[in-house]
Amino acid sequence: MEQFYSIFIFIFGLLIGSFLNVVILRLPLKKDMVFERSHCPQCSNQLKWYHNIPVVSFLFLRGKCAFCGTRISWRYPLVELLTGLVAFWLFPSVITLQSLGMFSFYFFIACLLICHFFIDLDHHLLLDSLNLYLGVSIFSFVILQFHWSYWLIGGLLGFLGTLSVTWLFYKIRGQIGLGGGDIKLFGILGMYLGPTGIMMNIFLSCFLGATVGLFFIALGKMTKDKPLAFGPAIILVAVFQIYFPDQYGRLLSWFL
Repeated sequence: MEQFYSIFIFIFGLLIGSFLNVVILRLPLKKDMVFERSHCPQCSNQLKWYHNIPVVSFLFLRGKCAFCGTRISWRYPLVELLTGLVAFWLFPSVITLQSLGMFSFYFFIACLLICHFFIDLDHHLLLDSLNLYLGVSIFSFVILQFHWSYWLIGGLLGFLGTLSVTWLFYKIRGQIGLGGGDIKLFGILGMYLGPTGIMMNIFLSCFLGATVGLFFIALGKMTKDKPLAFGPAIILVAVFQIYFPDQYGRLLSWFL
């Protein structure tokens, strides 16, 4: 029975990952994500149901559109597999009402972070709609788990701290150094991570973003004047803090 649950939850995660691909593609473009049929973005032919089987269809079609032969992005099976593995990993070994509630919360947060990650890579946007869902979910969770001062100070520090730095940078340089979506995401994560956690996230994500930016500049892939999607750095650090606290603690000790 346990193996059956594992297989079922993995397939469930794959199907959710398939929907996340739709969200990543259509939400920034403000297209319908529910009723509009799946179609090839190149030739606009509607896909058959067997073209939409997570991962399997990509392998069966050899990564190409069944109609025009256009290459299908590797991101589609990657997001599906990632979501399936996350669901499999988070699913509780002992099924109770409380454990299912915890699974639902952490899986939903993971799905939102996956969408944020890839949308920001494509469009340099951390969308308010996703931040709203993320904020309401985290607030509903932390208000029951933590003392009010913990999440309130963490949220204010994440939001107002980065907003102040961005405002000073704009006054000095005349440029916007950090987007509004990034500032809101810091505030939302601050409610969960608390004052110390969000300060470490700000520091480590800035370090990670700067390292990646310098790496791409050294390779000639970008210039110092080209903006870099900062959301993925925030999210990667937050994932370690939320889902791998022990490994994060050891990594932080080594880093410091």
